[in-house]
Amino acid sequence: MAVLEIEDIKKLLPHRYPFLLVDRVLECNPGESLRAIKNVTINEPFFPGHFPERPVMPGVLIIEAMAQAAALLGALTSGQMDTHGMIYLLVGVDKVRFRRPVGPGDQLVFDVRYQTVRRNIWKFSAEARVDSQLVASAELLTTVTEA
Repeated sequence: MAVLEIEDIKKLLPHRYPFLLVDRVLECNPGESLRAIKNVTINEPFFPGHFPERPVMPGVLIIEAMAQAAALLGALTSGQMDTHGMIYLLVGVDKVRFRRPVGPGDQLVFDVRYQTVRRNIWKFSAEARVDSQLVASAELLTTVTEA
């Protein structure tokens, strides 16, 4: 599948600034995997408070970004190119590991793999890397419902 730019992503996700955390989809194999990026800048709204002396992207936002990438894979796997009226919800997070901090100037690369779907609960594995180094990983459970 072709690259998805931010305007394409905004058709699939309801999130908007400051909570849209996926900048581009680099590749997608529906039903299998998706690779996306988030460019982390000093202008992120969380850096002034987390932490002023040593800016670190909160781990919970790294997980949220991976969940947004998983929602994109779910939408593209379902063939939904416009999810107006639908919302993907994060319903579970397992096996979370953080390996190193993420800060201004880093580019997060997310690799998400589709695992299973049962009773409208989708399971994905996700990894986040900076410069090919693993910074976080998790198993994510999502569902889709009407907004």
